[in-house]
Amino acid sequence: MTYVVIGLGRFGYHVAKGLAQQGEAVIAIDNDEEKARDISEFVQDAIALDSSDPKALYEAGIADAEMAILSIGENIEASILTVMALKELGIKTVVAKAITQVHGQILSKLGAAKVIYPEMESAKKLVKTIVENMNYETIDLSITMKIAKMAVNSLWVGTSILSPIFKNEFDVKPIAYKHQGEWHTSFNKNDILEAGDILVVLGNSNNIEALSKRVLM
Repeated sequence: MTYVVIGLGRFGYHVAKGLAQQGEAVIAIDNDEEKARDISEFVQDAIALDSSDPKALYEAGIADAEMAILSIGENIEASILTVMALKELGIKTVVAKAITQVHGQILSKLGAAKVIYPEMESAKKLVKTIVENMNYETIDLSITMKIAKMAVNSLWVGTSILSPIFKNEFDVKPIAYKHQGEWHTSFNKNDILEAGDILVVLGNSNNIEALSKRVLM
């Protein structure tokens, strides 16, 4: 397949380079000559032109390309006109970057087979990473004492919160746990930890650090 990548900002540059490194034929286009030069060592052809001009695109030889990836986001007018030009040339599949939902809806109506939102998707991945890593956190009470809050480790599932394992193996003391959305600070031997529970323990800073390494392995 021959791919056309239009718009060589950070996203478009890495798409063009990545496709080329996979052995695909890539024509890279941008209206900035410097950006075209920067990608030229990696792709089959790099051209500086106005992508909203169907004639310029045709003369660049992209009419036979199977897929065009449009990475013009900030200049919405140029993005829209380029999709129209690509469809006029008969490009079968156009994947277009959008910066807002309305922008994306317009591109879809003009014939883009797929609309992507890189900034939005990156933000979602970042939030997911942050939330996943919130399963463990510590609070300094003093130079020597800490509290740790963590998701119940798989090794502790089915264990009573009053089990001697916390004292014997880690020298920490459970002081609270959250089960089915409700916090508990007083326990009995029948309080069994389950997957999804949150446990809070108190201990010496060194012991909490040792526990951290074990839990986060």
